[in-house]
Amino acid sequence: MLLAIDCGNTNVVFSVFDSDTLIVKWRSSTNADKTSDDYSIWLEQLLQREKIQLNDINYVIISSVVPNKNETLRRLCISLFKIEPSFIGSSEINTNLSIQINNPNELGADRVVNAVAAHNDYGGPLIIIDFGTATTFDIIDIEGSYIGGVIAPGINLSLDALHQSTALLPRISLRKPVNKSILGKSTVEAMNSGIYWGYVGLIEGIVNKIKKDINLDFKIIATGGLAHLFSDTVNHFFHVDDNLTLKGLMIVHKRNIL
Repeated sequence: MLLAIDCGNTNVVFSVFDSDTLIVKWRSSTNADKTSDDYSIWLEQLLQREKIQLNDINYVIISSVVPNKNETLRRLCISLFKIEPSFIGSSEINTNLSIQINNPNELGADRVVNAVAAHNDYGGPLIIIDFGTATTFDIIDIEGSYIGGVIAPGINLSLDALHQSTALLPRISLRKPVNKSILGKSTVEAMNSGIYWGYVGLIEGIVNKIKKDINLDFKIIATGGLAHLFSDTVNHFFHVDDNLTLKGLMIVHKRNIL
């Protein structure tokens, strides 16, 4: 079995694959204070609950955009599974992705494996929208090459900024507005409406600009925790794929062991 770990700025997702099949996944916070032992105790209990033995895990692959967590995750894999993990971006891992930007090393590991998985599953050309800590738009051409992208502030960053930078605005969780009118009748409704419809405008505006600049018939693949909030509102989405990053890790792993 393969343990695939996606370490983002907000959450770390642990997933187990049996061949091509995603069996289970769990989410933990990317807390700078969490040690390898903290993750180990938590993960071992969850594996036991699913009746997965430690020696059932034969490989570990990790995508991480938080460099200071890499050694923590490495120690976790060595202590719990006696396995040296593979990291996306390391010299021993070949993603077979042609990255056509000025400095390919700048491209985040999560965006690399998203591109691999999306082109493998849906073909090209593609725009991949990932609703993470940042909202990213990644463009893949018909041959599967990464040709550029757009990075915007994430939804939760915007919500946090409204709360932290003002005296009276509360912290809220984003929801799809239930009213057809954009006008909020309370502070919370007004904040929710502004963020939600503001991001609808951001998504549609950026996608339209990409299509204008690059005259191709793009499929739009959305991923990330908040993608489903917009799936019925944004007309551009071809598919919402919750497990795109994890599938990308599995595909890259298979390409490197076969």
